[in-house]
Amino acid sequence: MSWPWTHWLGPVRTATGGVLRHKVQAVAIGLVVLVSTASATLGLALLAASNTPFQHAFGAQDGAHVTVTVNTARASAADLAATRHLGGVTAAAGPFAESVVQTEYGGQPFGQMALAGRASAGGPVDDVVLNAGHWPDGPGQVVLDGSPGGGGPGLGSTLTVTGVPGAPKLIVVGFGNSVTSTADGWVTPGEITRLLAPGVPPSAQMLYRFTHAASYGEVRADVAEVSRALPPGAVTGAASWLAAELQATSNGAIMEPFVVAFALIGLAMAVLIVGNVVSGAVVAGYQRIGVLKSIGLTPAQVVLAYLSRVGWPALAGCLAGVVAGNVLAIPVLHNSAGAYGVGSQQVPWWASVVAPAGMFALVLLAGFGPALRAGRLSAAEAIAAGRAPRAGRGYAAHRLAARLRLPRPAGLGLAAPFARPARTAVTLAAIAFGATAVIFAFGLNSSLSRAAASQTHSATVPVRVEQSGPGGGPGQMPSAAQDAAVAAALRAQPGTLHEVAVYGNGVKVPGIAGTVNAWAFGGDAAWTGYGIIAGHWYDAPGEVDVNTAFLDQSGLAVGDTATVYTGTGPHAQVTVRVAGEVFDPDSQARMFGSTQTLPGIGTPANLQLYDVALRPGVSTAAYVQAVNGALGGRSPWQATSQHDGGQFYSIASGLVGLLAIMVAVAAGLGVLNTVLMTTRDRVHDLGVFKALGMRPGQVLTMVVCSIAVPAVVGAAIAAPAAVALNTATVHAMAGTAHTGIPAGFTQVFPPSRLALLSLAAVAIAVAGALLPASWAARARPAVALHAE
Repeated sequence: MSWPWTHWLGPVRTATGGVLRHKVQAVAIGLVVLVSTASATLGLALLAASNTPFQHAFGAQDGAHVTVTVNTARASAADLAATRHLGGVTAAAGPFAESVVQTEYGGQPFGQMALAGRASAGGPVDDVVLNAGHWPDGPGQVVLDGSPGGGGPGLGSTLTVTGVPGAPKLIVVGFGNSVTSTADGWVTPGEITRLLAPGVPPSAQMLYRFTHAASYGEVRADVAEVSRALPPGAVTGAASWLAAELQATSNGAIMEPFVVAFALIGLAMAVLIVGNVVSGAVVAGYQRIGVLKSIGLTPAQVVLAYLSRVGWPALAGCLAGVVAGNVLAIPVLHNSAGAYGVGSQQVPWWASVVAPAGMFALVLLAGFGPALRAGRLSAAEAIAAGRAPRAGRGYAAHRLAARLRLPRPAGLGLAAPFARPARTAVTLAAIAFGATAVIFAFGLNSSLSRAAASQTHSATVPVRVEQSGPGGGPGQMPSAAQDAAVAAALRAQPGTLHEVAVYGNGVKVPGIAGTVNAWAFGGDAAWTGYGIIAGHWYDAPGEVDVNTAFLDQSGLAVGDTATVYTGTGPHAQVTVRVAGEVFDPDSQARMFGSTQTLPGIGTPANLQLYDVALRPGVSTAAYVQAVNGALGGRSPWQATSQHDGGQFYSIASGLVGLLAIMVAVAAGLGVLNTVLMTTRDRVHDLGVFKALGMRPGQVLTMVVCSIAVPAVVGAAIAAPAAVALNTATVHAMAGTAHTGIPAGFTQVFPPSRLALLSLAAVAIAVAGALLPASWAARARPAVALHAE
């Protein structure tokens, strides 16, 4: 008497033999499932990363609810240590000595930085995550907040600290991330002493976590509690974690729409391709199943045999795919964490379980229906079903190809898809999805590039002159002569195409709570490159442009008038008309006009910077050097070059490209498997064709042409779908950033570019068809007939 489970060993052994005999099909199933599982794992990881990334990182890194800056001349170490035991404090770190310094990089001003002295990256509060390099372990070393790249310093670069004796130099040995940006950089504790400017009182930072810090009111109460526990005047500043959360959340919200778009495309691709692969494999095995049934296998054994046959390579593909997805997710999530402004992100454990389990279940589900049908067929019906497509399918297409007098191999290939309409439809969908992803990626990159150029003005304003030189100390205003020297130096440079003085200050507008940031230009500023969402750039006295936040908060629209209070003087109140809405994604209301329209803003005390455009061919670095040389070393004004894009835009573009490549590869594998199955179905025909004299080149042409119709139709579907998807995604990203967008941001597909990008469908189809086409071309007639 045999054990019950031995009843199923025969079908499993039979299935294993089938896998070994059909190695190419097994490899195709494994590769498609591998790519699909990897795509699903990455997609789920990105979706998880975009779901409250700041909150996850804040908890994982023990972020600081409040960063308190104290004057250590007024508060002793014992005073600060006592604050650790206040009623609302749950954790504290510090004191870390701190110094705010002016820096230079590459001979040009790099800006003001707050440096903290910390012995290590870890601690009970604010665990700094190293993105590159190592923590400072000696004098003259610094770790910068952020990630390398973006045109700034890299590992091994040198920063010069100006305004302190000896102008000490700091070598960048690493990059780290503080989830609440407690400092711009970190050095060893002993380094701070030589970074203090003469006459500046020593300061330090204390980092706290509180029981209640969920609102600005609670944070203010926490800071007040710490202030009361320290001597009067000891607390000189406090930064809340809520400000960092607001910035990170807005970045995450902007990223989410295109991450979701690609995740859905990838998952839909996986469903289509895996379903096509497994269903086709079942149909291709009907003849063998019929033979097995004729020698005594029961219907249940037939179903098990075939599910085992497709299940083993699918299982291998799932396991390899989840490993590949995790490996691939490491750099992607690293970039994603940089875009979100959080320290680190990992693939959640559930994504590594759900992706392979779901994909394996999908494989079995896709195969169960055809396998069940095969199990119910009689042996004779199963053998007949595996021979060829249903009678009559494709005949009309073959007759039409003959009437068109096409070369016979091309005609046979073009008519072939009509013999298997269901398989062709799935192949067409895979090609269309892959091409849509590629076209969408190009379009979204173009849209993001335009948004970056409009927001940073790096293309239109490559040079800015700002008050960052050593001549302007704290509270020291440049003189009228120094201001005039800047304008004269810019006009004297032969490389200057445009230059305009920019004034800025806060103003009040009825209906808007808080202050509106007003910017007044001392000349023509239409060339500066602000993107116009609605209306036009101001071109007459009394006109201003505003951002979307201004319109949302005031309830006004383009064309309405508003009263602006600039504070004091004869022009304290002016009436302006809103001429246009500009792209300036900021929650702070902003206004842009001329000094003629906003005379209360255009005063010497409000002069902020000069925007400069260069003539074609002029080197930005040489121009900056020439201007700074003309201004002299004691001028409070310094020229600097603008960098492009910003971290968010560069990281987002990289993610878009990677996701598009993965979807395109999955589509190509789907096409490869379809053509492979079709070629195996027609192996008898191939043998006859070759026996009658068809040359290898003609066979290659026939097989490649068999994918031509799905490729062309897929391209026709993908082009408008990608345009619509890009428009919807850009609008969704703008909506999450609470801003409108200029029409030009979505009009990135001129007909010539769209036609060229549509060839991606043809490229995906041909790439997938070449391998089985080459096998068919090389096969000898006897081998093909024997394989049948």
